[in-house]
Amino acid sequence: MEPTRNRLIELLETSDYEYVSGQFLSDKLHISRSAIWKHMKELEKDGYIIEGVPRKGYRIVKSPDKISANTLHWGLKTNWLGKNIIHKPTTKSTQLIAHQAAQENAEHGTVIIADEQTEGKGRMERRWHSSKHKGIWMSIILRPSILPSAAPQLTLLTATVLADVITEQTTAEAKIKWPNDLLIDGKKTAGILTEMQAEQDRIHYIVVGIGLNVNQTSDEFPGIINDRAASLKSATGEDQPIVPLIQQLLLKFERSYDTFMHHGFSKVQTKWESYGYRIGETIRIRTNHKVLEAAFTGVAEDGALLIETGEGSQKIYSGEIEWF
Repeated sequence: MEPTRNRLIELLETSDYEYVSGQFLSDKLHISRSAIWKHMKELEKDGYIIEGVPRKGYRIVKSPDKISANTLHWGLKTNWLGKNIIHKPTTKSTQLIAHQAAQENAEHGTVIIADEQTEGKGRMERRWHSSKHKGIWMSIILRPSILPSAAPQLTLLTATVLADVITEQTTAEAKIKWPNDLLIDGKKTAGILTEMQAEQDRIHYIVVGIGLNVNQTSDEFPGIINDRAASLKSATGEDQPIVPLIQQLLLKFERSYDTFMHHGFSKVQTKWESYGYRIGETIRIRTNHKVLEAAFTGVAEDGALLIETGEGSQKIYSGEIEWF
């Protein structure tokens, strides 16, 4: 049924809000006029407002911007990513559902998405505030044929995808703060959490979690993070339609992932460095009870931060970095 409904949406949307006759739809889809009517009723349940006029036909008056498996599938132009979507109105964390689904053999490219998370988390078990209908709270299940040591490259890849989508779809300018945050005007707008189940030489699956603040106003962030958090709306002054944003994110992720799997990390590395926050500047790093000042020069293939000191080039895997 779903491919038929997907095609029906395409036919209605390409008509540019003009009427499309029931007979034309019936001929194109090879189904009866009464079947067309039943599909229209299902579309209305998902938030489409459709006008039907005798002897004129049907037209879409308004498309929904509510997240559901259906609204995300309609118009999604990916080949494999998001063909299986698990949508939850509310959940503790999409990461938890993704791990469970992956252990139950969910296919590569399965997407878990929620309207809100009650216990969203970032790196180091930090809390991620995920308010209802205001952002993109999503996890992607991947089963890549790469070594576990290469998994950090997928965090860097995801960051470049988010930066591209923000830059291309809005007037905001995104920067990537190593290792996994997206900033707009120096404030955190998105975070990435990559977790995996693996043996020494083989990945069973990877779950890439994405949290992106979309339509919060600046006063909607909890007091403790209010001066450090931003959304696409607070940065641009404009509401952003969430469904098309998710579809664009999935399409760009699929293309970047496929390129990465065929051609390796070099393009990801170059793109990441073009968005890198404070790249080329001197930063201060606290590690093992000592403070180091060094030039931030880029990222290594294993995801490490590259710095240049008087003693030469070094890799940093962890440490407290004074970014601001």
